Amino acid sequence: MRFAIYGSGGVGGYFGGRLAEAGEDVHFIARGDHLAAMRRDGLKVLSPQGDFLIAPVQASADPAEVGPVDCVLVAVKAWQVAEIAEAMAPLVGPETLLLPLENGVEASDHLAERWGRQRVLGGLCGILAYREAPGVIRHAGVDPFLRFGELDNRPSERTRRLKAIFDATRGVSAEIPDDIQAAIWSKFLFICAMSGVGAVTRAPIGISRTQPESRRLLEAVMEEICAVAKARGVRLHRDAVSRAMKFIDSMPESSTASMQRDIIRGLPSELDSQNGAVVRLGRATGVATPVNEAIHAALLPQERRARGELSF
Repeated sequence: MRFAIYGSGGVGGYFGGRLAEAGEDVHFIARGDHLAAMRRDGLKVLSPQGDFLIAPVQASADPAEVGPVDCVLVAVKAWQVAEIAEAMAPLVGPETLLLPLENGVEASDHLAERWGRQRVLGGLCGILAYREAPGVIRHAGVDPFLRFGELDNRPSERTRRLKAIFDATRGVSAEIPDDIQAAIWSKFLFICAMSGVGAVTRAPIGISRTQPESRRLLEAVMEEICAVAKARGVRLHRDAVSRAMKFIDSMPESSTASMQRDIIRGLPSELDSQNGAVVRLGRATGVATPVNEAIHAALLPQERRARGELSF
């Protein structure tokens, strides 16, 4: 298959890099010093599951230079999905699949609004990875996995083909869940809690999960998400919160979420797509979300400053 990786940071750089390492035809959409370094030196991935270098690398800032592909892995920040939906037009041919790998729960809907639900898969990933330097991706923790499926959960040849390709790559586990929406919301449980609590406490997960007060805060965020999911008809496991906490307890002590890191660094973040989404979707379904509202409100001034809307 011919792949485009839209967003070549930690997530896109790692999974796209693994596809390229396996011999797939992979084109990275990147920009700035990261793009320049990739073109000059290749893409280097540092991982507990094996370091590797892709050189030369196919990379461009302009989707029109790439042209239609079989699959676009959408790995930008969640808040950027709606705005890049039109920009990816040169990548989209008659049979192109769009696979979002976002931290939120709305990416598939944003893409489907522009391209129709028939082109879009539901998807998520698990990995702790970030851009360590221009042209360098650091995989810092979590055994990398992908989960994807048709939005209506029907079996399909195209998802089976995609899984077979990922199964042939090193350092990636791929799965087609029985219920992709339940899978997306299950991931949202822990990443939203970890992001919001981490951004408020400024502490790594090893601290937040061991202090009784912040551990309870993590659980409270998740309980509200479960209530919103239930109101929206998403069938989460009855032990979803305890399962998510078990995953959090297994993470390296120094782990932080990308939203947390962005807020601490004064950068625009996924706040509106994570805790903000819980508040917004809760209001739409009549579910109270006071804990997420408090976290969202506490972080909103910093978010607005990062976006140039406030100065202080």
